[in-house]
Amino acid sequence: MKSVSLALLFWMVTAACFAQEPTHPDTVRAGVYIISVHDINFRDKEYTLRFWLWFIYDNPEFDFTKQLDLPNAKDIVIQQTIYDSLDGKTWAIMKMKATMKQNWNVHDFPFDQQRLKMHIENTLFDKRRLIFVPDTVGSSLDPKDAIDGWNVSEFSVAESANDYLTGFGDASSNNQNFSSFDVFIGLDRSALGMFFKIFLGMYIAFMIATISFTPHPSEMEPRFGLPVGGLFAAVGNKYIIDSLLPESSAFTLVDSLHALTFIGIFGILLVSAIALRQYDSGKKALAEQTNRRGARFVITAYVIGNMIFVGLAAT
Repeated sequence: MKSVSLALLFWMVTAACFAQEPTHPDTVRAGVYIISVHDINFRDKEYTLRFWLWFIYDNPEFDFTKQLDLPNAKDIVIQQTIYDSLDGKTWAIMKMKATMKQNWNVHDFPFDQQRLKMHIENTLFDKRRLIFVPDTVGSSLDPKDAIDGWNVSEFSVAESANDYLTGFGDASSNNQNFSSFDVFIGLDRSALGMFFKIFLGMYIAFMIATISFTPHPSEMEPRFGLPVGGLFAAVGNKYIIDSLLPESSAFTLVDSLHALTFIGIFGILLVSAIALRQYDSGKKALAEQTNRRGARFVITAYVIGNMIFVGLAAT
């Protein structure tokens, strides 16, 4: 009798273990159709995404209307939910709107390329119970007006594992592993028009400063007043562009071109100061020669520097 009781107890413990941790997790076929990407905000590091999301699965315990999570989203709104059956499986379709977090890469702005990422998880069932299988055939992005002002260079879906280095209060575990359905969208843009739009003020400021080479070296007021005015205009243009971009410790294309402009205007002032001093010393011919050579050097160096920085960013 005792051996029968021990055998029964062993069977019950074993059955409970298998019930809690199935050896084969349930699969969920997941797909997405991107309707639009808009409200791209570099300053606040976010963008808005509208999309259809669907799941096909067997397990009746899954309820993605209550268990769905987008870890890298600021705000999630489920606008519509449809339940149906497909080949004997549950078919859940949701129309959603989400404000997504994004660390923008603005090093080469406005020749920048961005890679948007959206991670989708089930909050209740970890990878021991649920594995996503991406619907690579059905998933796509609306080609008509999905992303205003950008070209789509990549669209893909994939499954990955998301590790959380905590047991969420479970002392027997120090990490949790969840299956993640990932959506990737690669973006780039034909930036030539935007480049001239945002840098036109800076280039006009430099050209105004170069006009100071035309007066005679003895005319101090226009030779120093024009570059200083151009310098203030370039600084104002820099502040306007910086207000559109996120804070970054990296030296971006915007920083490089404005720094080059500041140095170029300083070079103009330096040439004017040297030429004026030579003129006041009675070396009039040398002053005019310094003015001509200085003008050629500053303008040539500025143009070449711009070509190098812009060329590296565009490629």
